[in-house]
Amino acid sequence: MYDPRSLKAQEFISHEEILATLAYARKNKENEELLQQIIDKARERRGLSHREAAVLLACEMEEKNQQIYALAEQIKKDFYGNRIVMFAPLYLSNYCINSCVYCPYHIKNRHIARKKLTQEEIRREVIALQDMGHKRLALELGEDPVHNPIEYVLESMKTIYSIHHKNGDIRRVNVNIAATTVENYRRLKEAGIGTYILFQETYHKESYERLHPAGPKHDYTYHTEAMDRAMEGGIDDVGLGVLFGLELYEYEFVGLLMHAEHLEAVHGVGPHTISVPRIRHADDIDADAFDNGIDDDTFAKIVACIRIAVPYTGMIVSTRENPKCRERLLHLGVSQISGGSRTSVGGYAEPEAEEETSAQFDVSDNRTLDEVVNWLMRLGYIPSFCTACYREGRTGDRFMSLCKSGQIQNCCHPNALMTLKEYLLDYASEDTRKIGEELIRREIEHVPRERTKEIAKQNLLAIEKGKRDFRF
Repeated sequence: MYDPRSLKAQEFISHEEILATLAYARKNKENEELLQQIIDKARERRGLSHREAAVLLACEMEEKNQQIYALAEQIKKDFYGNRIVMFAPLYLSNYCINSCVYCPYHIKNRHIARKKLTQEEIRREVIALQDMGHKRLALELGEDPVHNPIEYVLESMKTIYSIHHKNGDIRRVNVNIAATTVENYRRLKEAGIGTYILFQETYHKESYERLHPAGPKHDYTYHTEAMDRAMEGGIDDVGLGVLFGLELYEYEFVGLLMHAEHLEAVHGVGPHTISVPRIRHADDIDADAFDNGIDDDTFAKIVACIRIAVPYTGMIVSTRENPKCRERLLHLGVSQISGGSRTSVGGYAEPEAEEETSAQFDVSDNRTLDEVVNWLMRLGYIPSFCTACYREGRTGDRFMSLCKSGQIQNCCHPNALMTLKEYLLDYASEDTRKIGEELIRREIEHVPRERTKEIAKQNLLAIEKGKRDFRF
């Protein structure tokens, strides 16, 4: 029985409800009156139910689809402006005891190079990331209680936060590790975690168990209920995601929205972020072996419908996608992207030898961070290195209330400009600096509150004189 308030995985992610929703969507995909009612409701900026959103996703009427795309772009602007948050993944270890059939880290892969960074190696990688200009990291590890115990993660976070190199600091550390206990989530919270990220991979229980034939990740229930344990442990910013291509995309879309509804219903706050990775080729993994892949048009529709259904959430697209695809998705709802990424263990301080690859997947956007920043600004976006909300305690429901009220523009917009100014002065190429300075001069005038605007202008001048880390 479907119950979004239940703490049981198979009740808040109900297989029967998903099938009923998909049948309803198929039945109404050309119901012009209903489609318009749903679009009109979406214009209120309060989101949609999973069933309403499924109807929009199924819609094949060109006129209505154009309305959907235009609305998604406008909602993205209303909640997040033209800011794009920058981050980089840092893979600490690829030791793993699971048997996930889509991941090269699976335990039976005997020819991938197994690596684990020491604390000194982490230090070198972080300095290299700081020298690029990054302020926000996402830590990635395989599941292995011997090689990658929670103590290793905690020690690594402590190391990262302790490194102050020139004007560089990592100001927010997000963590993507396997489902764990309430106590371990509590320890991550105490260590200063930003967002806890865990992809479901697939919400289809039967497929999930087939794709995870052995190892602790095989337990669908324990994995699916992880976010509830994380929030019980005090982590109020959590990030959801599925790996599109493993199962029918319509099924995953509905399951993802049901999970977001569940978090909102039980904890009063939905997902801080939603990621939308597509399966990619990797060592020992042939993406073509999975027959549920989606084309770029379908992918764009999914992103647009998620943005409409969950307007407050941050949306992430990684370097799995090529620049052309990433540009398209920026218009339709994406608010965070990685830049200059490595999917190998380490790889920032010193490029990995080709014969010793430890990469989790092939990267489709190989541009440097500076090239990505330059590209974003030429498109009219503000690359943001801001971590102010996290450090000011504006997380969970406090961030969501700020976002939903529209007040986010009075702090996030100037914060983005000030962190961009830091990047331009400390790390940018001459061309990027020139474009960025003009963008800041233009965008600072768009800060709504006059007093905030004046303080921001003063702070920008202070940054030019060598001061750092201003925030609202």
